[in-house]
Amino acid sequence: MCSSFDPGKCPTVSEMLSRLGDKWTVLIIMVLRNGPQRFSDIKRTVVGVSQRMLTLTLRALERDGMVRRTVYATVPPRVEYELTELGQSFSEPIQAFGGWVFENYDQIHTARATFDARSEAERGNDKLIKIG
Repeated sequence: MCSSFDPGKCPTVSEMLSRLGDKWTVLIIMVLRNGPQRFSDIKRTVVGVSQRMLTLTLRALERDGMVRRTVYATVPPRVEYELTELGQSFSEPIQAFGGWVFENYDQIHTARATFDARSEAERGNDKLIKIG
């Protein structure tokens, strides 16, 4: 177990923090918490994700053991994605993070608006000094 964050000593921690911080990963994990989904259903639910990014993200999650891909021998073949047990446990902090964002949404937007207004006012008060 790593006692402190050090990418040189803890590459897996660094990789998983990167994965956790990826917006597509977060949204896909949240969608798959509800049970198995087909690719097209995930794409329709995760607004804005391209087919390429969805494919790359699902593959990365499958590689990490978070997602199971099941191909059914039908015509045409049907493919479903679902969270593994590891993926379900990974979804817990993601769900908690998402819940925190929703609970604090108004405060976050108020703080941003206050900061932006203050920054705009400070830029407006900047005086140019002409030398020479």
